[in-house]
Amino acid sequence: MTETLLSNARILLADRILHGCLLIRDGRIAAVEAGPTAAAGAEDLEGDLLLPGLIELHTDNLERHIEPRPKVDWPHAAAIIAHDAELASVGITTVFDALRVGSVTSRAKSNYGEYARALACEIAALRRVGALRISHALHLRAEVCSETLVEELAKFGPEDGVGIVSLMDHTPGQRQFRDLTQLRNYVCGKHGFSEAEFADHVAGQKDLSARFGAVHEAATVSGARRLGAVLASHDDTTGDQVARSALHGARLAEFPTTPEAARACRDHGIAVMMGAPNLVRGGSHSGNVAAQALAEADLLDILSSDYVPSSLLSGALMLGDLWGDLPRGLATVTRAPAMAAQLHDRGEIAPGKRADLIRVRRFGTAGMLRATWVAGQRVA
Repeated sequence: MTETLLSNARILLADRILHGCLLIRDGRIAAVEAGPTAAAGAEDLEGDLLLPGLIELHTDNLERHIEPRPKVDWPHAAAIIAHDAELASVGITTVFDALRVGSVTSRAKSNYGEYARALACEIAALRRVGALRISHALHLRAEVCSETLVEELAKFGPEDGVGIVSLMDHTPGQRQFRDLTQLRNYVCGKHGFSEAEFADHVAGQKDLSARFGAVHEAATVSGARRLGAVLASHDDTTGDQVARSALHGARLAEFPTTPEAARACRDHGIAVMMGAPNLVRGGSHSGNVAAQALAEADLLDILSSDYVPSSLLSGALMLGDLWGDLPRGLATVTRAPAMAAQLHDRGEIAPGKRADLIRVRRFGTAGMLRATWVAGQRVA
């Protein structure tokens, strides 16, 4: 039996902040009590916040480590370990690594290849040998506008720990890039396309959608059921799109692009997730609805760090200040994502839950991470 006693902490409970102490026993929270303790061996947290570990449902951060610059392929084991360490350092204790399934192989400059199956095996191998500090699950981003989605999805089974499958439809002129000017800026900036190449890219994407869209949508929905994964929609823009997502059984909406879509999600009982970078920056880089606007309208349930891991804690603290309710703000990165992903053993501080915890000291509107525990073990 191993025990750790944390004292003199401001402990985040579901509805309040408790000044007290917390006992960890064999990787679980054994007790939470008011007031400090004089017990020998207790670690004094000096009045810092003690929060549940943060839960990240959608992040592109691993891809950034694997390809730090365009066409630069970094050794994968080193990239995965660096990604894992970075997340631990910003308080994320559970991550759903987002991997694309569905590739394009028939269009010269617009080709992109398969990688998800091999990378998932590499993550699992590192997990088995204890090389990773935090909990890793898989989030398969099913790309409708592709040629190989069905074949790539078929390579995953229930044993792979796929927790989320998201239905990604990047047909130009709708959803995230309904404004083709925004799409042009993104694609030409990322790939250096000329106007002619951009026009060819748009035509190619629309052709893929026309040829494979219905088949790939059906395969994604059935694949999520086969894998026992939560189905997520992505970039819903209209009430009709949300209704279709609900019909498919989606329980999570990633980054709805309009207030109309967010309100429809609420009506259908679908949790709304927005990007923390959107909140921190004060708006969407794609010109879509601002996360703060949805928060002010009571239409935001979950935050995702998306492409900036440190934004998850910052965004949750901002929401706590915006709402005047710190427990509610922090629930968007702890309890709410745990519920959405059906992780019933974490996401809150209560006896019996996993001791995934972080120690945070606030400096005005910012927060500095001072310690991270995963299943009771200090990892950062």
